[in-house]
Amino acid sequence: MGCSSCGSGDTPGGCKNNGTCSSGGCNKLEVYNWLSNMSLPGGQTPYDILEIRFKNSRKGFYRNTKNHSLQLGDVVVVEGSPGQDVGVVSIVGELTRIQVKKKSPGFKQAEARNILRIAEQEDMDKWARARDLEKEVMYKARTLAVNLNLQMKISDVEYQADLTKATFYYTAEGRVDFRQLIKDMAEEFKIRIEMRQIGVRQEASRLGGIGSCGRELCCSTWLTDFRSVSTSAARYQQLSLNPQKLAGQCGKLKCCLNYELDMYLDAIKAFPKGDLKLRTEKGTAAHIKTDVFKQQMWYVYEGDSGSGLISLKPDRVREIIRMNKDGKKPHDLVEFMETVEVKEPDYTNVVGQDDLNRFDKMFKKKKKSNKTRQGGNNRNRPQNKNKGGNKNNPQNKNQNPQEKIPEGEGNKTKKQNRNNRNRNKNKKKNTENRNNPPKNESPK
Repeated sequence: MGCSSCGSGDTPGGCKNNGTCSSGGCNKLEVYNWLSNMSLPGGQTPYDILEIRFKNSRKGFYRNTKNHSLQLGDVVVVEGSPGQDVGVVSIVGELTRIQVKKKSPGFKQAEARNILRIAEQEDMDKWARARDLEKEVMYKARTLAVNLNLQMKISDVEYQADLTKATFYYTAEGRVDFRQLIKDMAEEFKIRIEMRQIGVRQEASRLGGIGSCGRELCCSTWLTDFRSVSTSAARYQQLSLNPQKLAGQCGKLKCCLNYELDMYLDAIKAFPKGDLKLRTEKGTAAHIKTDVFKQQMWYVYEGDSGSGLISLKPDRVREIIRMNKDGKKPHDLVEFMETVEVKEPDYTNVVGQDDLNRFDKMFKKKKKSNKTRQGGNNRNRPQNKNKGGNKNNPQNKNQNPQEKIPEGEGNKTKKQNRNNRNRNKNKKKNTENRNNPPKNESPK
């Protein structure tokens, strides 16, 4: 809101965007000169009328009689009423001619005020000092109005750059006699006073604010043309006539209701008129609402026969209207409804993650059974690592360590190993006895 109401031409505090915000700069009235790269025909003199921008939404056309070389954004000193004022050049050249025809059709070039000079540093300092006084003066003026019991609200104050005049903008529901207020303010502020009544929309554009959409108000950022908004705009768009939802910060109907109104008016032309009633043998049906996007019209029987709302396509409604003109009546409007099978999605298990305990099995540790503890169910353990086994046994060396032992064969393997060891011991004893016979006996 600071960018739209500061009017000083400086970067607003907290902008953090180097003076170029969403409102088009430090002021919402910035204009892009799309004719700047166009050269004039030979022998034609440049248009000597320039558009000067002042605080907020005030603009004026001034004449460059001294042929100053001015460009967009230059600060100039112009004639006031009375005195002098400071403004910023917003449009130069042939684009100003177009704006004059559009904004001021009865503008007379000879009656335009003159541009005196390009503003110097002294003029800029005086202009900034005048801007600093506006807020304090506005609060004092409100106090004076309250003391006089005046039904008015002073919303803004604009000082003239030479500090000789101040314009007070106020809103009021009726006519206000502020003659005594002007005397009190002139005595208090020692300046020339001018009172100017504005509407609530102009007040909202000056003060700024946040709309229900969450963005800055259109009137305080870019909208300068306040068109009248009627309730018919809400009816064409099938909106509920709720004042709390349709009203903006200013208390009037929202300006954005007119943004899409032309599109709705063009789309409604393809629908039959809603004031025609459909006559059937069951009763007479009246139009309730129209859905432009779904291409449907809703009807309901008078007297509420229990059928509820009936949605029909525009072609079917025209067909029924032609039948009524021919003196025919259909039995029921339900016969003209188009049944559309809508498959409801199955939300029970969309991604297969409806089980809250689906991860419990992944974190459970495998419990060893009794057979595994005894070595019977340990399939990954090689046979040559059994307790008490003969490491030098060639049979154990030839066995594959990755060979899995079937379940229930662990006890048999132990017995076989034990028997093999006993056989090896007996063979060894017999071999020793043959090689070493007893001394008392002679070899055979």
